[in-house]
Order: sequence, then C-alpha cells, then structure tokens
Amino acid sequence: MGFRNNNFKIINQMKREIFNQYVDRIINLFMISKEDFFTKTKKRSCVDARHLLYYMCYHRNMRVRYIQDYMEENGYVITHSSVLHGIGKMKKEIENDVDYKPILSKLNQKNYV
Repeated sequence: MGFRNNNFKIINQMKREIFNQYVDRIINLFMISKEDFFTKTKKRSCVDARHLLYYMCYHRNMRVRYIQDYMEENGYVITHSSVLHGIGKMKKEIENDVDYKPILSKLNQKNYV
C-alpha cells in the first residue's frame, strides 16, 4: 500500500508540473495575466486559453479530476462537465482552424517560454 501511495504522489506531482508549464506557456502565448486566466471572466482570450489548457492536459492523459483540482488550487472552481465542454470546443476549433496545429506544436516544445 505504501508503494502505491508513493507512486500516486509522484505521478500527481508530475502532472501538476506539466499543468503549470502549460499555464505559463499559454498565458504567454495569449498575452494574458495569470490573474485573468484564473478569474471567472467570459473574455474570449481567457476562455480560449483555458479551453486550450484543458485540451492539452487531457491529451497528456491527465484525468479531468486532476485538471479540476489544479484549477481550484489556483482559485478557479470548475465542474467536470465544463472541463469536458472546453476540451470538446477546442477539439472542434483545432479541426476547423489550421492555425492551431503549429501553436500546439510550439506549446509542446520543452524549450518554449
């Protein structure tokens, strides 16, 4: 049981670091502040940035629950269905707008930021 618990903590910490790296990269790309990013605002740039974060985390095999927890750690409470909605919206956006593919590639580079 101790080994399993320790493994969970290591994986959770690793996922949190990936989440934080994505946040930094995305707010840099969208030129928004971290405060705006984690504020309940309907500004299109903030909404798109959050949806992109959910999409990227989800495609790194991050559980929706983890995404919720990490958002909440930063003061942004979000429901499971809202995260899934954001992932779906971004998926459609990426399918319909070819400009997103190079952005995703850039955001996934280790030396970005």
